[in-house]
Amino acid sequence: MSAGPTKLNNPVLMGTVGGAQGLRGEVRVKSFAEEPTAIGDYGHLHAQDGRSFEVLEVRESKNVVIVRFRGINDRNAAEALNGLELYVERDNLPDDDLDEDEFFYADLEGLEALDADGKSYGTVTGVFDFGAGDLLELKGPGKRPVLIPFTEWSVLEIDLEAGTLLVDARAAGLTDEKDEDPTSQFKPKAK
Repeated sequence: MSAGPTKLNNPVLMGTVGGAQGLRGEVRVKSFAEEPTAIGDYGHLHAQDGRSFEVLEVRESKNVVIVRFRGINDRNAAEALNGLELYVERDNLPDDDLDEDEFFYADLEGLEALDADGKSYGTVTGVFDFGAGDLLELKGPGKRPVLIPFTEWSVLEIDLEAGTLLVDARAAGLTDEKDEDPTSQFKPKAK
């Protein structure tokens, strides 16, 4: 752990400390990196209170990684980190490793969701995965937040430079088409 507090401009959540592992100060961390052991590859990890942590060692263990930080040398110090969220500065994450259809969640937040006619459905305020696939949370002025599936059918195009998402409102569940009979596709056509 380093001494001076650090304030991140654009923090990206990399992991959450789950608890102490053993007696030497190691902690179990739920890593949100695509490759869990890469959690220490992007520089020091930071807590929201400004503390900075240098990763000395990382190893895999079932569905978490075991991490040893500089300055955390015993079980008591490790237990004090339980529940701590660990962040890196967005600029430390390499864009060149991403495929064309890959994005960091942090890059999607703040994008405006528009349909083909230019109608706005709000901005992305969060990205979630509850186990059945990624969801985008959209929040518009004076509206309650809504969750839409982050799939190729509901999100047609992402333009980071323009700050927009092109969405298919119907596939995303954003339209309330009361005039349309949902069973009309099954009725025989008149000749």
